[in-house]
Amino acid sequence: MIFRSPEAGGRWQGLCLGLLLGFAALFAATAARAAALDEEAPRVVAALEQGLAAEMGVGLRKNPRLAIALYCDAGVMGSAEGFFRVGRILAKGPVFVRNRTLANAYFALAARLGHRDAVDHYDNAIGSAPLGDECGNFDSSLALEHFDLDGYLSALSPAKRKISALIRRHAARYGIDVRIALAVALAESNLNAQAVSPKNAQGVMQLVPDTQERFGVKDAFDAEANIKGGLAYLRWLKARFGGDWELVAAAYNAGEGAVERHGGVPPFRQTQHYVQRVLFFAGYELPKKM
Repeated sequence: MIFRSPEAGGRWQGLCLGLLLGFAALFAATAARAAALDEEAPRVVAALEQGLAAEMGVGLRKNPRLAIALYCDAGVMGSAEGFFRVGRILAKGPVFVRNRTLANAYFALAARLGHRDAVDHYDNAIGSAPLGDECGNFDSSLALEHFDLDGYLSALSPAKRKISALIRRHAARYGIDVRIALAVALAESNLNAQAVSPKNAQGVMQLVPDTQERFGVKDAFDAEANIKGGLAYLRWLKARFGGDWELVAAAYNAGEGAVERHGGVPPFRQTQHYVQRVLFFAGYELPKKM
């Protein structure tokens, strides 16, 4: 039997209480953050999840520059959480990416978009740098990087690995490069068969009802049916744009009409980021700055 003095017992109880309160606060913050992500569009959630994998080294080697690029993608799509995470890496990440005044700029941007924690991370003692196009340099900052597609997929849940296997099985039958097919699915939903966007795009390949009808998808939440519909659409776009995957990706994101009206990738920042991300995931050469 171990005997403790009343003072020691009091300190022990205080320590236990402090730990419990700390865990409770952490749980509450995690739950709040999860609830916030539930409200994000599937493409945003996909970019945040992929950014976290790059930041933490899950399925990929740790790569803060890639994490920043992916979080930027989420931010460009309207995610305060994306810009907050950019600020977090710039504030506390490895020395070679750290820039505290620029971090402040992203915390301020996240705060303006409604992020509750961003104000607390802003360092009033140092001010903030003006924002440039740091979130527009996905191509130049990662031009020599390689995305470990197989490594990333191997770290996903069994359900998502099963979906990736379905894409591998069917892509060749539709004449689609399997890497492009997987990259589109990752960019659209991160292989979430139940994903629904605010514009009612549904399933793994995020097909809107008109596209589902156009390519014979009866149940958008049947992963295999959704994948086949997405691959059929990619095949149609491939034929329309002469096998140019840059234009195919742009059309998948913004619509074939937009690509034709603009004579190439439309000048929409979100679409340009989407094209870069798809080509990067697929291992293709990134386009020059758009």
